[in-house]
Amino acid sequence: MPLLAALFWLTFGLAFGPGASAAALRIEAALAAPGAVADTAFPAAALAREVSLPDEWQRSRPGYTGTLWYRVEFDDDAAALAADDLMALTIEHVCSNLEVYLNGELLHSGGRMSEPVDDHCNAPQLVTLPTALLHGHGNRLEIKVAGHALAQVGARQRAGGLSALRIGPQSELAPRHALLTAIQVAAPQALSATLLLMGGFMFVLGFINRSESHLAYFGALSVGWALIDARGWLRVLPLRPLGHSEAEFLNCAVLGFATWAAVQFLLRYGRGRWRVADVGLPAQCALLALSLMLAGPERMHRVASLWYLVFAAELAAAAVWHLQRQRGTRQFWLMAAMLGAAGLAGTVEAGVQWLGVPQIAAQLAQLLVPLVLTLVGLRLVQQHGQALQQAELGKASLELRVREATAEIERNFRQLAELRVEQVTERERKRIAADLHDDLGAKLLTIVHTSDSERISTLAREALEEMRLSVRGLTGRPVRLADALGDWRAEVVSRLAQAGIEGDWEAPEDLPQTLSARAYVQTTRILREATSNIIKHSGATHCSVTADISAGDFHLAVQDNGDGIAPETEGRLDRGHGLASMKNRAKQLQGQCLVESGRGYGTVIRLTVPLDRAIEGA
Repeated sequence: MPLLAALFWLTFGLAFGPGASAAALRIEAALAAPGAVADTAFPAAALAREVSLPDEWQRSRPGYTGTLWYRVEFDDDAAALAADDLMALTIEHVCSNLEVYLNGELLHSGGRMSEPVDDHCNAPQLVTLPTALLHGHGNRLEIKVAGHALAQVGARQRAGGLSALRIGPQSELAPRHALLTAIQVAAPQALSATLLLMGGFMFVLGFINRSESHLAYFGALSVGWALIDARGWLRVLPLRPLGHSEAEFLNCAVLGFATWAAVQFLLRYGRGRWRVADVGLPAQCALLALSLMLAGPERMHRVASLWYLVFAAELAAAAVWHLQRQRGTRQFWLMAAMLGAAGLAGTVEAGVQWLGVPQIAAQLAQLLVPLVLTLVGLRLVQQHGQALQQAELGKASLELRVREATAEIERNFRQLAELRVEQVTERERKRIAADLHDDLGAKLLTIVHTSDSERISTLAREALEEMRLSVRGLTGRPVRLADALGDWRAEVVSRLAQAGIEGDWEAPEDLPQTLSARAYVQTTRILREATSNIIKHSGATHCSVTADISAGDFHLAVQDNGDGIAPETEGRLDRGHGLASMKNRAKQLQGQCLVESGRGYGTVIRLTVPLDRAIEGA
């Protein structure tokens, strides 16, 4: 795994990289004596004893809290190896704060030495040793350390102690100090800022989208861990009146909060929800705070260690359950690797707390958890982005389907409305047709048979025929084109013969097409009007009627050999009621009616009706 490889190379660099030069003097023993905060020199009256470096107070001075002085002596032989270079002192670990004196002169102060003591536990120190203060032999280096007993801290790393010292050329010690500062200070700061920003964003995101509550819990976990990590690199507490015991209490309380968020994240991300966890985890945070308050500052480490075991067991159980739920999915190996890295970090941390694993191992392990959280957060953001993209695509597809369904419903509604109108219209037509046939038809027929006037009888008979044609149009039943041609032929030839005009009829037989009732009625009236004009105005002796079907149109031509239309009336053809009505009727059928006439050549009336329109009854 690249992350573990990077940590390995960092460890390798610390062990064998810059700073391991033979020119540097490593000091692993010193005189130690307790002192007071106000002391500015090694207490001569105090009982001093030699201790090995690194010195952990929980081993050399169990329960000791306060100020402890260290004194070492060295010769400036290393200066001959680097005459043009400054000498320097490096201290990889000191907890909590320190002051450095060289030959009785104060060289370096880490800040406040009284409560609340500034915290430098994770900050390596590089102190320049001025050449003017160095002697060839018998240089006296004194370090005053202010720290706390193990019982008063939540983690062993923050208990009082001092690491081994290195004295040598600054050019050789500075690279190692820079590397340690990057690992122990700069990297945690960057990761804490990343977790804080990312966690805040994801918490808001999960809070808004309640269906993705795992994002809110992960955001809370990230923010909580950022606050826990801040305790490692913050040298001065943000709230100055906040003492050491209060800071340790808050740090442990935030760890309980982070455990709550971590367990809930693993459960919710695995699509699980336990009522026991919803109630028990908040209650556990309250119980943690109560137990720490009851234990007091002097038993902080013991109570916190017990809670660490509880938290570790809960996280391990939640991780196992989560991996079982993810088994067989693409997320399994990714989450397994990340949870494994977090478990490794927890194992190293446990080794630091109970087995005294070297401090640098704890620092590297502490980087693992925020790195894992960052990777998981990026993966969650990626998944959320993909889910949003899929949701947008689904929304667009749904909107398209809704529009299509809406359009289909509107079409169906219009068709139903039109069908309803047609049904109502058809019923009304049938009612009117029945009324005309039963009432008006009966009265006209009575006039035809009872009138003594031939003219009245003729008019009544014509009105009866017109009424029957109207009734036929109102009924709406289609008419076979062959039957229509038969009716038209019988009527036209009969009327021409009565007027003494010879008539010819030419039309195909057995036509399968049909005409709507409306087309049949309008065509009949056009043909009647044309016949009437021939009888009344043409002076013709012969008339021919030709009907055929071509290119989907029905063609009807009526031609006479009469006088034709006079030039003085030719410009007023459309003004006459008969010709205008013929053209209007043809237009209603989406067809046309053309009139051709020449003096001495007779008149031709050409009617064209689109057969599909005629069939539909347009």
